[in-house]
Amino acid sequence: MNQNYTDVLIVGAGLSGIGAACHLSRKNPNKSYKILEMREELGGTWSLFKYPGIRSDSDMYTFGYSFKTWDASKSFADAPSILEYLNEAVDEYKVRDKISYNEKVTSVNFDTKSALWTVITEHQKTKEKHQYTAKFLFSCSGYYSYKNGYTPDFEGVSNFKGTIIHPQQWPENLEYTNKKVIIIGSGATAVTLVPEMAKKTAHVTMVQRSPTYIGALPNKDKVAGFLKKALPKKTAHKVIRFKNILFSIAFYNTSKKFPNFMRNFIIKGAKKQLKGFPVEPHFTPNYNPWDQRFCVAPDGDLFKAIREKKASVETDHIDCFTENGLRLKSGKELEADIIITATGLQLVAFGDAKISVENIPFNPSDKLTYKGLMLNDLPNFIFFAGYTNASWTLKSDLTSEYASRLINLMDKKGHKVVVPKVSDMNMETVPLINLNSGYIHRSTANLPKQGSKFPWKLYQNWIYDYFTLRIKSVKDDTLKFN
Repeated sequence: MNQNYTDVLIVGAGLSGIGAACHLSRKNPNKSYKILEMREELGGTWSLFKYPGIRSDSDMYTFGYSFKTWDASKSFADAPSILEYLNEAVDEYKVRDKISYNEKVTSVNFDTKSALWTVITEHQKTKEKHQYTAKFLFSCSGYYSYKNGYTPDFEGVSNFKGTIIHPQQWPENLEYTNKKVIIIGSGATAVTLVPEMAKKTAHVTMVQRSPTYIGALPNKDKVAGFLKKALPKKTAHKVIRFKNILFSIAFYNTSKKFPNFMRNFIIKGAKKQLKGFPVEPHFTPNYNPWDQRFCVAPDGDLFKAIREKKASVETDHIDCFTENGLRLKSGKELEADIIITATGLQLVAFGDAKISVENIPFNPSDKLTYKGLMLNDLPNFIFFAGYTNASWTLKSDLTSEYASRLINLMDKKGHKVVVPKVSDMNMETVPLINLNSGYIHRSTANLPKQGSKFPWKLYQNWIYDYFTLRIKSVKDDTLKFN
């Protein structure tokens, strides 16, 4: 074996990659591993994005790891707190010296004869090529491009004399005190930015083409606070986590089964928070709840900024950028010193690395996902992707648990290779992500697909996946071992 051999190679040192490493340390301590991280620091999303107020949009009892308690009082944490939590996990499970930074994975190839992955990286500073080999490859690189976000082709952009920023490239020390700011977008980023920037700006206007369902949730969970005092720390964490999982499942399923009831419930909540600011058309989406991702306003911060007239919302299409701001299709002109395009991400599959098997190119977009963590015909490969309707970490945690069970089974039976195989070639396929958001539609052709039945179908349900990935036998008719 060469000196760059490990049993497992983990691509990405974000939430999923650090979690996968900690799980290996806990469940497979006899296995060697290395993390290859493209950037010069760990944290992924939570160290990349620097915009004001960046925070989790899932509660930290489910967004944190199952094996590490969340001890802070706030349910929705800011990026520095999440980074601190990640660094604690890295040190507790001795992961730090296993991370190689500035290593961008450019290509990966699986050789069946040796049952090894060969991974080629390019060092982001020296541009040197490095080679690594491993039995298993864990893809923890997330789902979006770190190069740049998505900005539509707005007419007249060059006319604007102020500053234009995409949240993914937030400049250091941007001064926006007493400035007029326009934020284009209505997703989680915009919903986070508006109330945070409104604390210092002259005014913030959120310009949205179509509204999003937004709900106010308390940032301090009183039940969690009680349970933390009444129960031992680890027990309390498990109980709170399970409570929040059940709540999110119930909320999602009720939204799907009784969309009109939930639509009225959410809009009524927004109306109560806004106290006079018109709900229509700004908070009345033309789709059903959870057809797109639901947004959280901790302690109703967005609604509070609007109530206090520090922020406002315009629901309209943009006609063009002007010298002093924007002109809307209605003819209304908005003035701004700074325009922020919170208009989405560019999605990529598996960090955009070239994948091959036996040096034959492998195209993930032609493949189906097995249990939401492997691809048909791709050996010894596990990818980590979270839920779209709940916390990301809930699914990546279960993926780690399953990976540990699979590796242990292969060791016990002496298997070197495992690969999922599709037997029903006529099975209907559908897009991988079951949301109709613009950034997903733009990227569907580049992502793997899901099938219409188990184990190729994504159920987006933690209880179902818990049974499938943690309790049910790893062996089935679909997995082929060698």
